[in-house]
Amino acid sequence: MAGAIIENMSTRKLCIVGGILLVFQVIAFLVGGLIAPSPTTAVPYTSVKCIDVRKNHHRTKWLMPWGPNHCKKLKDFDEAVSRQIEANDIVFAVHVPLPTKEMSPWFQFMLFIMQLDIAFKMDNDLRENAEITLDVSLAYRDDTSSDWEEIAHAIEIRKLKCTFGSPKTLESEGRHYDCDFLPFMEIGSVAHKYYLINIRLPVNERKGINVGIGEIKDIRLVGIHQNGGFTKVWFAMKTFLTPSILIIMVWYWRRITLMTRAPVLLEKVIFALGISMTFINIPVEWFSIGFDWTWMLLFGDIRQGIFYAMLLSFWIIFCGEHMMDQNERNRLSGYWKQVGPIAVGSFCLFVFDMCERGVQLKNPFYSIWTTEVGTELAMAFIIVAGICLCLYFLFLCFMVFQVFRNISGKQSSLPAMSKARRLHYEGLIFRFKFLMLITLACAAMTVIFFIVSQVTEGHWKWGDITIQVNSAFFTGIYGMWNLYVFALMFLYAPSHKNYGEDQSNGDLGVNSGEELQLTTTITHVDGPTEVYKLARKEAQE
Repeated sequence: MAGAIIENMSTRKLCIVGGILLVFQVIAFLVGGLIAPSPTTAVPYTSVKCIDVRKNHHRTKWLMPWGPNHCKKLKDFDEAVSRQIEANDIVFAVHVPLPTKEMSPWFQFMLFIMQLDIAFKMDNDLRENAEITLDVSLAYRDDTSSDWEEIAHAIEIRKLKCTFGSPKTLESEGRHYDCDFLPFMEIGSVAHKYYLINIRLPVNERKGINVGIGEIKDIRLVGIHQNGGFTKVWFAMKTFLTPSILIIMVWYWRRITLMTRAPVLLEKVIFALGISMTFINIPVEWFSIGFDWTWMLLFGDIRQGIFYAMLLSFWIIFCGEHMMDQNERNRLSGYWKQVGPIAVGSFCLFVFDMCERGVQLKNPFYSIWTTEVGTELAMAFIIVAGICLCLYFLFLCFMVFQVFRNISGKQSSLPAMSKARRLHYEGLIFRFKFLMLITLACAAMTVIFFIVSQVTEGHWKWGDITIQVNSAFFTGIYGMWNLYVFALMFLYAPSHKNYGEDQSNGDLGVNSGEELQLTTTITHVDGPTEVYKLARKEAQE
């Protein structure tokens, strides 16, 4: 009777905890959907064609597209031809942001893509697999009267991928090619108020530089940056969640250290998952408001990579600890076949990120996709990572199938136990299935909301209420995985309640007076719990 009462209490507590977590999950989605603006903003810029006829002009002066010290402008290239101005003396200038506006550190990053307006001309056709060479420079200043300070200068090559929908005849001259967008620049911080981009298209017929690229009419840029309002909501969530996960993590480890046995593998993995979640949560981004930390994007990728590697490892070990026999269980080396693909895939993605954003710390105009070697290398890393991910999911699906098959076998032994102990085991099996379903739901919600955010316009409107779908996706999924880790540590922390003193233990050979674990299937004062012993017996049979 006492065991049944305790089991009913633990089931009731599980429902209460699940309800509370569900409320917080809804709040996380509503914060992004109703409070935060859209995560990013795209701003189009059209370059201004400036004239610079001085020798070695690039090293001596920056050309402004507008303002009191604006450059001498060209309306179009016909004017340049009539005035006998060479292509090497034309500079495409872009000022960021637009007039009367300022950039802010709350924007966090700037990403630019380029679009070329190329007209068809019979005597200057666009060659197949043409490449355009860009002499690009980036500068900044924090007030309108200061001199421009150079951030970066580089000579970059981009491949042109264009199509022409009409026959290439005299009647089609002047029509524009349909060209793909080109990656242009990415900066991991927005520490200054004003930025200036100068672009030159140097021509050298002897070396074949910028020859056969068609007649370029204009250069357009699209600048993408994070919205300041979304950044503030994101920082607030991180600031709130950091102490929450940290407190439950300290409480969880303290409960483990109070046991008379050493921590088992699954407990260590759950604790490591909590550490990786805390590593993501720590709001070091607050410092980016006052410091020019261009490495924050790379640092964020590394933090997310560590967390997802730990999460995938946890799922494998969680299933394995409920399936393997005593000799293979509780040892990390027993999972090398399953954890190996995670390590290889994570390493490949890390190398790819270092080849892209790592180089961009020195040269923001760099892109690994602009050269054949870089593209092949990037694709190789991504394909290897994809193969490792497929192998991982095959292992995981097989282990989940094995676990549920073993659980079905265990249930045949339950009638021989006392009522209290049977209820205890039924509760443990229920909680395992419950956690597996929650894990599946979290993964499914992540995929579903990602797809929805990609195919919708970015917001839904009902009457006077506007819901930002993309913002809700970011805050909701971020909050969901925090709640998932919180629930793991709360539900799998060892309990110190007494099971009872007069319960018979059937053929399990477990002494009376042992600890009752409220929700865990792994922790027992003197070693593995009864469920593990039963699982081992079933596996051996």
